Amino acid sequence: MSEAELDGDFQRLMELATAFMGSQVLFTACELGVFDALDPAPRDGPALAAALGLDPRGAGLLLDACAELGLLGRGPDGAYALSPASRQLLAARSPHTQRATLSFLGGATRAVWARLGGAVREGRNQNPEVLGVATREPFAAIYRTEPERLLFMRAMQETWSLWAGPVLAAFDLSEFRVICDVGGGSGALATACARLYPGSDVTVFETPEVVAAAQEHFREPGEAPPIRFVGGDFFRSPLPPADLYILARVLHDWGDGACAEILGRTRGGSALLLVEAVLDPEGRGPLPALLLSLTMLAQAAGRERTEAEFRAMAAAAGFRHFRLRCPRGPFAAMLARK
Repeated sequence: MSEAELDGDFQRLMELATAFMGSQVLFTACELGVFDALDPAPRDGPALAAALGLDPRGAGLLLDACAELGLLGRGPDGAYALSPASRQLLAARSPHTQRATLSFLGGATRAVWARLGGAVREGRNQNPEVLGVATREPFAAIYRTEPERLLFMRAMQETWSLWAGPVLAAFDLSEFRVICDVGGGSGALATACARLYPGSDVTVFETPEVVAAAQEHFREPGEAPPIRFVGGDFFRSPLPPADLYILARVLHDWGDGACAEILGRTRGGSALLLVEAVLDPEGRGPLPALLLSLTMLAQAAGRERTEAEFRAMAAAAGFRHFRLRCPRGPFAAMLARK
């Protein structure tokens, strides 16, 4: 190996080994309010430190790290400003903010990832050991307190603020008059669906606790477009009748047997829209889907799957004419019919 090759390999190794430090800079800057303090106007380091009650030296180091990571810009006068990406994705008042998503990733997800070795050795999530819950049922951990439930729901709402449009427009769904979003959380995806397909009646099927939280914290009386909420448990309750069932980022939380149970509750004559990250045919990439699958191992009860696995799962539940499309964004859309 040449010296240049050795230097390059060492650099790549150190980038991997210190990647968590960049994540921590991002999480800390969000937690301390850095991005909101720079919205709408730039500030220099001392002024921002004073406004946020931070140590000036520590604030300066954090701000410079944010600038080197591309999260902030530095002007010739020494003032810091939001980068275009931060203004869109990190400022709290942006309609596309991902602040709740980052808070969730920097909290429970980061904590269970610290025990990834345990998850790999044992083949199961680490929620009892890390989060102190008495069960490995994933949503008992994710929803362990009301603030944590709301944080997760806000994170999912943020996800759909970016990607609902592409996945819902991947196929023409206008023929479906009655649509049920199973496990639809706050109703963000369902609302986007009702807006895109105004001729459809759209229902969210969720646990009673999530339905109550959605109606209290995420819906305004008379909000348009209207959607309905129905409470139940998709392992025990009958699903509402529908022409189209949407399962968006639901199946990856569960093992194959649990997924078969959920799909088995759909009605005859219906169609199915799955929205998930999809692994390549060999199941060995791409990297974002592999990392998400490791997250499901460490934090939930499922995994990411290949197109062939989704196709077989849908066929076992009676769905045929399976099609997959990859719109803009991290998720594929898969449509099949009974």
